[in-house]
This record gives sequence, structure tokens and C-alpha cells, in this order.
Amino acid sequence: MPHKTIPTTPPAERAFLVGVEFHSEKPLISLEDSLSELALLAQTVNLEIVGEATQKLDVPNPSTLIGKGKVEEIALLAEESMADIVIFDTELSPRHQRELEEFFGAKLRVIDRTALILDIFAQHAHTSEGILQVSLAQYEYRLPRLTRAWTHLARQAGGGGGRTGSVGGVGLRGPGETQLEVDRREIRKRISVMKKELEKVRAHRQRYRSQRKRSRIPLISLVGYTNAGKSTLLNQLTRSEVLVADQLFATLDPTTRRVELPGGHQGLLTDTVGFIQKLPTQLIAAFQATLEEISEADLLIHVVDITHPNAIEQAKSVSETLKQIQADHIPVITALNKIDRLPQPELTKDDLDGFPRAVGISALKGIGLQDLLLAIEEELFENFTPVTVQIPYTEGQLISLFHEQGQVTVIEHNRKGVYIQGLIPGRLLARYAPYQNVPRVEPEDPQGYEPEV
Repeated sequence: MPHKTIPTTPPAERAFLVGVEFHSEKPLISLEDSLSELALLAQTVNLEIVGEATQKLDVPNPSTLIGKGKVEEIALLAEESMADIVIFDTELSPRHQRELEEFFGAKLRVIDRTALILDIFAQHAHTSEGILQVSLAQYEYRLPRLTRAWTHLARQAGGGGGRTGSVGGVGLRGPGETQLEVDRREIRKRISVMKKELEKVRAHRQRYRSQRKRSRIPLISLVGYTNAGKSTLLNQLTRSEVLVADQLFATLDPTTRRVELPGGHQGLLTDTVGFIQKLPTQLIAAFQATLEEISEADLLIHVVDITHPNAIEQAKSVSETLKQIQADHIPVITALNKIDRLPQPELTKDDLDGFPRAVGISALKGIGLQDLLLAIEEELFENFTPVTVQIPYTEGQLISLFHEQGQVTVIEHNRKGVYIQGLIPGRLLARYAPYQNVPRVEPEDPQGYEPEV
């Protein structure tokens, strides 16, 4: 009698996708393209897509987000396609999720885009810092949804602060079954502890950045939509071997490497988490310590996958996220990546006008990297920008730096500090940004002012 073979891995769960668009909204990408992106996110956690449905509404249904008729239609389609889980492309409120779960019953689980992204982050977090940040985001998301309906997420029991329990390949990794059963007070206590731990991480990173600034080596941060090719570019420019994977959110933890510039200067190049439209606010808040690597950079290299049909919309999504983390004042060079995949790469020049300081490159093939390095060199060390600043006396290092690296045309001492007009290299603009557009203070008697410290 032949032996039955036992599969080594469980079969992929089957997911049914739901896209919703409200007429009052102005989404960056179309409903159909957003749903395609959701499918890629689902496939990243090994889900099989078995169907999808969309609905456009004036306002959300207060109970179920979408219309009752559409809910019934999805229930039938999901049953016909033998789906295990329904994923909404829009974040569900706690009430929406509760009502939908009651309607669909225990056999069909319901999650939203935010929960899916949180799970992907949990799978890709490998350092203690990354795990801590993801766990905090999960708890913040989970707290208002802490009801008995969430017990179906604990497919694997786990205790403490481990990264066990998952939504069958798509669930929220991290807190296990015992953590789902604790009351809100206990969850808030855990959130409080995590925030204190992350403050320590943030303080450590701030001390490290201060040391780097004292070295006068400029910091360059790679930013871009997820899977645009940032890690590949970091490897090429710095001769490193950082993990590169053709999947969404392959890189979470920041990686910094030294880069040699054509004129003999050096820079520190940092790669961190990629962006995506509808990036959960919980993640932005939890990853504040990591994202400060971007907000305190001297220069941003915005990597854009020029072959993607929504390249412009993705670039706009990145720009919006930079505004959210208050990094939109930093000079930007755009690296239009993957030009080797275009039928006529030389025509990339036609696309340059739509992006700031754009350079066409192929990080994989090494095309255009010298042009990119020259653009970085020029922006950091050759381009001087006129500025007017009022610097307090407590920031003596910045006053000295202006004299050393810039060109002073007007300087006045007053009771608040030093008023300076002049030129500074582009790489220093971010450091002086807090002191620009400050009302000018009347100068003191040059013979004997007493600085207010």
C-alpha cells in the first residue's frame, strides 16, 4: 500500500480583495491600481488571490463601510472561490471590522491593508529595534479593536513579547494568544513600556548622528517607494552586500555605508524602509527613531522605478510621506532607476524634466552611477545657496560652521544671537532650516553687547 506524502509547508491561504473609493477623496492612484498593489502585498505573505470586488461610494456606510448589498455579494463570491480571508484596501474602523466579521461568520476572516502591512513588517524585522517598533505599531493598531473577535488571529499560541501568533500567514505577528486576552489596561501598559524603550533608541541614534555631524561628513539618505531599488543602489555605490530582494519592504532597519565621491570627498549613505501609499500612521509613529535618519540628512536621493506605470504617482506618495516626517525641506536628487529595462534607455532624458535634479541610472547594471555621484558632489560641495538666519548663541557650532564652510556677507550680533546673511553649501541647508525666516532683532552696541544665553 503506497505511503501518503505529507506536505512540508501548509497550502497558501486564499484571499479575496475588496477595493473601496469615496467620491470625496482624491487618491494618488486609481482604484484598480491600488487593488493590484494590495495583491502584491498579499502575495508577499504567501496568500493566493482568488477574487476581488470594488465599490465607489459617496460616503462610507457607518456599519460596514460598504453597502449592505455589496457585503452580501462579497460573501457569495468568497464562498464560491473558497476564500479563507477578505482583505480591504482601506483601513477599517473597529466598528466596521466587528460588523463585517459578524456578517461573514467565523469561516471567513476580515483584515485591512494596515494589518497586512504590519504583518509584512513583522516578518522582515530582524533587529531588536525593528521588532520593538513593529510590536508597538501592532499594539497601537490592536488596542481599539481588542474584542473577542480577535481571538481568531491567534493561530499559534505565544506568550510574553514574542513574534509568534500569526494570521495564518497573514496575521499580526508578535503578540500571541495570551496577549490577545489581556485587558486594555495591560495593553496600554505594554505600549507605555515600548515607547520608553524607543525613546532610549531615539536618544542613542541622536547621539550617534551628533558624532557623525562633528566629523563634518555629510549624511545622504536613500528614499523611495518600496521595491524601487534603493538597496541595490547602496550596494553599487558603496561596494556593500546589503540584502536585496525583489519584494515589498525587504529592508526595514537602516543601513549606513561610506561612499567615495569623485572630487575626493566622502559621504555616509543610508538606506532605510521604503514608502508606500496609505502607509499606516501607526508605523510612521513607531518608526520615528528610524525615520529621523531621513529627516536629519544633508541630502536625499529619491530612487524612482521609472519602469513602473505609476512612477509619477509613487513619487508623489514619497513626497507626501517626506512632508509627514518633516523632511521635505532637505535638498533632493532624483535617481530614475531601472532604465536598462526600457526599450530605449537614452529617451529617459525626456522624463528628467518632471523630477527635481534627475539622473537616469540602472543600479543593477551600474549605468549612470558616475553621473549620480557627480550630481551628489555638486549638490553637497559646489552649489551654494543664499540664506538669512538668526542663530542663537547656544548654537555656537553652527555659527562657526557658517564661517568655515560658507560665505558671510552680513553679520550682526544682537540680544538673541547672531544674524547672518550669506551663502552655504547645499548639504548644510537642513541644519540651518530651523533658524531661517526668524524675525530680525535690532543689533546691540558692537562695543559691548552681552549675549543672552
